[in-house]
Amino acid sequence: MQCKGFLFDLDGTLVDSLAVVERSWQFWAESYGVDPDAVLAYIHGKQAITTLRHFMPGKSESEIQAEFLRLEHIEATDLDGIQALPGAVELLEHLDANAIPWAIVTSGSIPVAHARHRAAGLPKPEVFVTAEQVQRGKPQPDAYLLGAQLLGLKPEECLVVEDAPAGVQSGLAAGCLVAAVNVPPETPELLEVDFVLTTLTALSVEKGPDGLVNVTQKA
Repeated sequence: MQCKGFLFDLDGTLVDSLAVVERSWQFWAESYGVDPDAVLAYIHGKQAITTLRHFMPGKSESEIQAEFLRLEHIEATDLDGIQALPGAVELLEHLDANAIPWAIVTSGSIPVAHARHRAAGLPKPEVFVTAEQVQRGKPQPDAYLLGAQLLGLKPEECLVVEDAPAGVQSGLAAGCLVAAVNVPPETPELLEVDFVLTTLTALSVEKGPDGLVNVTQKA
């Protein structure tokens, strides 16, 4: 398929942060008195504030915001085990070397996302969309629509690269092309994505003389 730019999720797509994410949320759930298993089954691909509102029904917004700030501090300072996923650095460096536009579009907040991005040693994106910039988080399309807009591209000209069901749904809802990387097999709408991959190393990217980017899946 062909595109003009890339929109990457961060956690689980470019960065291996699963242990940190689950450790932070398990600590929060246990300290708040919520079933950790239920929390861990819900969180992936969603904004933290969305999860907190889900598991804090009836609580005031000020109480929810206080818990958010507590959790945000935990997530932004626990970087033990954070590393780039296989192929992530090489792919991003290849895009930069060929002047192919790309952005990071994450459900994480600025402190958390930037800390993990730095810890993983990833190249700096031209555009970095975080939770603070959108009214509605994934699986709504807002984040990927904004990412495409900030790159100066139409949504249908962008390839979204995602690992979470909520993110896959967000990319499809935005009208983008979608590559699902190591997603759960029960992911909704998986038949509608353009690529289903187990690793970023399976993507081959070549820029043509017309500026269009040819993306294929390695055998």
